[in-house]
Order: sequence, then structure tokens, then C-alpha cells
Amino acid sequence: MRIPLTSRCRARARFRFAIVVALALVASAPASAEDKRAFTIEDFYRVNTPSEIDVSPDGTRLVYALASTDLARGKRNHDLYLLDTRGGEPRRLTWTADVSETSPRWSPDGSAIAFVARRGENDQVWLLPASGGEARAVTNIATGVADPMWLPDGTAIAFVSRVHPECGADDACNALRLDARAEGPLAAHVADELLYRHWDSWGEHRVAHVLLVRIDSGRVVDLTPGPREAPLFAVSGGGFAITPDSARLVVVQNADQVETLARSTNGDLFSVAIGATPNPVSAAPVNLTASNPAWDGEPQVSPDGRYIAFLRQAVPGYESDLTRLALLDLATGAVRLLASEIVDPIETIAWMPDSQEIVFTKPHHGATPVFRVALDGSPAREVARLARIDELVISPRGRFAFVKRSAVGEPHEIWRIDLAGADAPVRLTHHNRELERDVDIRPAEWIWVEGAKGQPIQVFIVKPHGFDPAKRYPLILNVHGGPQMMWADSFRGDWQMYPGAGYVVAFPNPTGSTGYGHALTRAISGDYGGRVFDDLRRITDALAKLSFVDADRMGAMGWSWGGYAMAWLQGEKTPFKALASMMGIYDLSSFWGATEELWYPEFDLDGVPWESADYEKFSPSSRAAKFRTPMLIVTGERDFRVPYTESLQMFTVLRRQGVPARLVVLPNSGHWPGWYEMALYYTAHLEWFQRYLGGAAPPWTTEDFARNLVFDPKTGARRRSVEGAP
Repeated sequence: MRIPLTSRCRARARFRFAIVVALALVASAPASAEDKRAFTIEDFYRVNTPSEIDVSPDGTRLVYALASTDLARGKRNHDLYLLDTRGGEPRRLTWTADVSETSPRWSPDGSAIAFVARRGENDQVWLLPASGGEARAVTNIATGVADPMWLPDGTAIAFVSRVHPECGADDACNALRLDARAEGPLAAHVADELLYRHWDSWGEHRVAHVLLVRIDSGRVVDLTPGPREAPLFAVSGGGFAITPDSARLVVVQNADQVETLARSTNGDLFSVAIGATPNPVSAAPVNLTASNPAWDGEPQVSPDGRYIAFLRQAVPGYESDLTRLALLDLATGAVRLLASEIVDPIETIAWMPDSQEIVFTKPHHGATPVFRVALDGSPAREVARLARIDELVISPRGRFAFVKRSAVGEPHEIWRIDLAGADAPVRLTHHNRELERDVDIRPAEWIWVEGAKGQPIQVFIVKPHGFDPAKRYPLILNVHGGPQMMWADSFRGDWQMYPGAGYVVAFPNPTGSTGYGHALTRAISGDYGGRVFDDLRRITDALAKLSFVDADRMGAMGWSWGGYAMAWLQGEKTPFKALASMMGIYDLSSFWGATEELWYPEFDLDGVPWESADYEKFSPSSRAAKFRTPMLIVTGERDFRVPYTESLQMFTVLRRQGVPARLVVLPNSGHWPGWYEMALYYTAHLEWFQRYLGGAAPPWTTEDFARNLVFDPKTGARRRSVEGAP
């Protein structure tokens, strides 16, 4: 059952005499769980994941991409599938072994499916007849394509491409510059302003533009010419939309001064008139939301063309500000908020076909409930709650929503939700039935712990394979990144890999988390080393008292901000015998100087290092002399969010003081490991925690996997030299 959270006062009374007050089972393990085997690294790569759902114009069929992986051969592929919206077995549409097809989009008349594939040097838009046959290329441009969207009249497809601004849609101009950089004798990065790189890529004097290709002629034109990112990379939400009459593009762009872009979250909605060729842009863009100095994004035009629904924040420079649902009247330009009673960030939004209601999701206590809200200002009403929902599309008649859904103990599949609430949700796909049949995929439970300020803190717990309540098990506490996010009731490797190796794992949502009201989220800004760590201490104490936890064998790990938390914990006495930091921060001042999005540290740490004392006060480097706990450190050389030099510093300080540590650097990974590098990530963690906590060892060693000695990539067979490795 679920433990309701009523009022703050009642909650405080309930928590007064006990830290742990409820253990709520989300989903009990199946009766045959003891007959299944433990989840392993190789099982993680057996998971098939559907995504990018699109519903046909007549509402009878879904098209989606399915990701599958061959760990032994180092291959990952996406193929397109077709599924009846009533259910049944899906039909595979594409069979290219070494080419992925993604981003499927139905044509407005339902006769064809556009998709993106790299059947050459770059991703291109392809067109596949819905009745069957061979796909044909619609584009052939040097800069590649992403995020295709049909014009509603079916004459063209808009898409995003990173072009040289002086070239725009001139492919020869772009190709010359790309070839010169790739083939020339010199490699160099040159920048005059900040945001010269982002996530894992250098800007290279290229910007995102919305281009448009005509289906009949193949002619490509630039709808957002100029030096700016248009669409802007998202703080939250999608980048562009097209009006139902195919006459206007609505695109997110930042109009602030170039020199302020690295510290500004001011995305605005711009309207661009789409004219007929040869002059596709007939007028200058119009800023529709200029009065808001904070983020506006994910525009969705109503089916009747009267409104734009979008997501809005109110605080400039605060990327984790409460994201609200806003409505813009295209006739008057007036903007008003809907569902203003919601105190968690709204995520996915979609129009009902009658243009009178909007469907949206938001995080809540680790779940993602689905809501409907009318335009008349009445409160939103919940229509479904299905653990974690990552995608949502509405059927043409508005009866159903089709979602990508998962839970801790259930891999991602496609479900159908009755938006009237009359029928129970229906699971439509079963792409992981063999895995679910053979492997013990553990469900989550949770406890509530009284936090530092008396608020209840939710902690998800996954028990190990073969759990015996009479035994005591080692425990790993996993602190999430963000820090403004939440651990959700969602399938992911961390929730299964360690229980499969004999660990209890705990995933807390302390101060700073989303899904528990914005006040809890906002409380971490300006207090990095304070209240949140009081929460974590209380949580650790509560976990140590659980009858099935061995308090002498506890470890902790974290990624991004969670990696920062591991570095901070190094500076104090804890019960943890081992720590693991992934893409974590060691020194806040050096982090500020090398990261790309300055708005994040400058808001959360109250300014720049030479003006704010928070950088020194909350920097783990200020406590380096106290570091004593063995630590695994994993980082990516292409991580421009938390540059890998932070991890190098952490490793140097530990080893210089004689503290056991291991450093794993992934040259091709950014702020999270690539899909194949994840196998090394899990191997290193299992090996590290086995050394200090005593769980099961990984099926191969970190050294062997890092040197590509485990599998023969041609045959997929295990190499004999490591078959007996622990």
C-alpha cells in the first residue's frame, strides 16, 4: 500500500517518537522469485526499451523505436515497430543490423512514416510507406538532422541541424567547413564568448537551427537564420512547434546579450512566419514572451490554432525553479497560468483534440501521475498514476494516452491509459517477457524518515535477490544528482545490479529533491553542506537500524551532485566503509571556472567565487585533510558539466594521503557513461564494494573489461584467458 502524506502537523506528530515510521511495499515479489536467477550486468544489456511513441492520425496504430543491445559484440541498435492500439504482437518495420532508425513520425494523412537514420556519414530524414516497401532518403546534408516534425499540411518536414550560421541551409558551405576541420592538419578550438562547449561537445562555431525540407523537391531552407541557437538547448522542455495551418513556427530562443548567455536561463517563444518557397521566412521573428526574464519552453500549439501551451519559470537564472503550465492566447498575446495549485514541476504536456483541456504529468513521491486541466481555470484532476512515465501522446479522439512506463521492478514498456478514468491502464507491449520470466527483477519498497526540519523524507529500498528476513545484508546508499531531481519508481540498472550481487540498496530523496513540493527543492540552494546532509545522517541512522541491514557493512555512492556529496562525506566521520563518486565535484571554485552553464553554480552558491563565501564554505577541498574513506572515482573526459579534472584532483588528494582509491577515466564519455561504458561502470562498482562490503564479485575484472579482454567482438564469445576470472 502507499502511505498517504496528509499535513505537516500530522506528519510531525507521526514522526515524533520514531525515525522510521512505515515500510510500504510497492509491489510484492512474484511467487516464483526464488526460482529465478539474480540480475547481472549481462541482463542489463538484455533489456529492450521502446521509446519515441507516435500515434497514427486515425488512432489505430502506434509506431515506436525499440533499442536492443549486444554487449558481447559492442553493438546497440534501434529498429522501428508498428503496434495496434488495441494490443497484440507488434510488427517490426526495419531490419538493418548496424543502422539505427529513430524518431518515427506519422505523416498527417497516415500514408508514410518519417524517421531518422544514419545510412551514410550523417543522420538523415527518411520516408517509409506505411503500407510497406523501401524507405527513401528525404535529406542528404552534411550537418545531419534531429527531431523531425511534419508540417500539418504534409508538404514538408521541419528538423533541427547544427549549422555554421554564415552558411545556414547552404550545404556546400557547411560541408566545406566540416571537411576542412576533419581532414586538415590542424585541430584547435577558438572562442570569444562563454558557452563555447556544452555537455560533451565543443561549439565549433555551429548553432542549432530549424531547417525545413520540401517533400516534393527535397529543397532545404533555414527557418531560423542568424548567429543564435534556435531552438535553444533546453533547460526544460522541447524546442519548437508548428501551427495547425502550417503558417508559423514557434521556436525557443534566448534574446539576451551574447555575453550573458552562460548565466541566463531566459528562453523565450518566438513566432516565425513560414512563407512559400523560394522565400520561406516572410517576416522577422516576433518574441511572444518578452516580458518574462526566466525560462519559457516546450511550446505546444492547440489543435484549433488559438493557443500555445508551454512551460514557464519565474526566477531568472534558476534552472530548477518551479516549472508551471502557461497558456498564451495568440489573438491577444495574453499569458495566464493553469493548474496553479500544483507545487511540483510540470513535465510533459499535450493537448486534448478539442483544444479545451491539456494533459500533463508531474513528479510526486517518486511516481508520475497524469492530470487533465481545463482552460477555464478550474483545478487539475488526476486521471492515472503509473509509477514512472517518460513519454505521453494523446489519441486523435482524446480517449487514450499512450505512455512509456516503467517501475523499479518492471522494465520500460508501452501502456494505454483511459483518460476518462473508466478503465484500468493496459500494458500493450511485452518486449522483456523472457527477461522477466527468467530473472529476479526486484521491486522497490520505501520508508519515511524524519528529516532535519521535521519533514518526512522518502527512501526507496530494494532488497537483494534471495532475500531472507532472518539474515543481515550489506547496504549501499545511493545519493542522486541534480541536486534538484528525485529518485523515481523507475527501472534502471543501479536498482537491480547491486541487489543481484547481494546488497540492500537505498535511494533517498532528501532536501533538494523534486516531487515533494517546491519548498523542499528550493531549500538546498545556498545550503549545500547543511540541511541535506542532516537528512542523509538521519537516513543513514534509520537504515542501520533495519533488522536486515548489517550496519558494519555500509557503503555510499553518488553521481554528479551525488558525487559531490561523496566528496563532502569524506570530510566527516561516517559509518561507510567505502565510497564511490561518479562525475563528482571536488573544488567548487575550479568547477565554476570550467563548467559551461554558469547559471547553475551562480544561483545555488549565491554568485561568483570572488564574491560569495559559499564556494569555500561548501567545497569538499576545504576538508581534504580529513579524507580517510576508500573511494572509487569514475569520470568522463568529455564531461563539460563537471569536468573530469575534478575527479583527478580528488584522486590525487586521496592517494597523496595514502587513502585507498581507484580512478576510472572514460575518454569517450560525458556527464554519464556511454551505453557500452556502463558495463565498466557497473563492473568497477561491484568490484569495489565487494572488496570492502563483501557482496558478490562481478563476472570479470575491471582491468580485463577496460582492456577489452572479456569478449571477442567478432564472435561475441568470452575469451578463454578470463573465463575463470572472479
